[in-house]
Amino acid sequence: MEEHWKHLEEVFQLMQLHHMFAKASKCSFAMEKVEYLGHFISGKGVETDPKKIEAVAAWPVPQIVKDLRSFLGIAGYYRKFVRAYAVISRPLTDLLKKGGFVWSHESQVAFDTLKRALTSAPVLAVPDFTKQFIVETDASNSGIGVVLVQEDHPIAFISRALGPKWQKLSVYEKELLAIVFAVQKWEQYLSGQHFLIKTDQRSLKWLLQ
Repeated sequence: MEEHWKHLEEVFQLMQLHHMFAKASKCSFAMEKVEYLGHFISGKGVETDPKKIEAVAAWPVPQIVKDLRSFLGIAGYYRKFVRAYAVISRPLTDLLKKGGFVWSHESQVAFDTLKRALTSAPVLAVPDFTKQFIVETDASNSGIGVVLVQEDHPIAFISRALGPKWQKLSVYEKELLAIVFAVQKWEQYLSGQHFLIKTDQRSLKWLLQ
């Protein structure tokens, strides 16, 4: 608790220095868990909002594009909690194209898989800049997926579905694309310090030589 008061004092001093103000009714102090922008932040890390995830779990099969867009809106908000989100959701996002809404078995599988992934989302660790960041990449024919890790705890997941042009790349090139994508996306975490890249494509290690 003494450390908490010390941190608060430092924050208030910085706010005062930069002429920033906080509304007392919107402040919470000495809390074990706080809600922020649809997330819960605690000593364990960052979690999804249970109420919003309950809504996802109970979401009926979309009947029209508007229903699907609403579902993908809330699902996409929590995409950093889902490994390979872009790849999983690709059959659903394809349905948003004009005249493309035809619900199929593939659509249903993607819908169910995404719901399961969201309802079992992990607690994400809060970045610690005194520890080493690890970027773990993976690539398949349909997309690339990356996870940012510290001490075996995921901090965030990002992914990207690959279109026909990118699918023609070699496995080597897709793995390299995943690395470049991750480093650019997480530049604010990785810039200015050494970090580790883990990939199952051994040939990529010669790039630095």
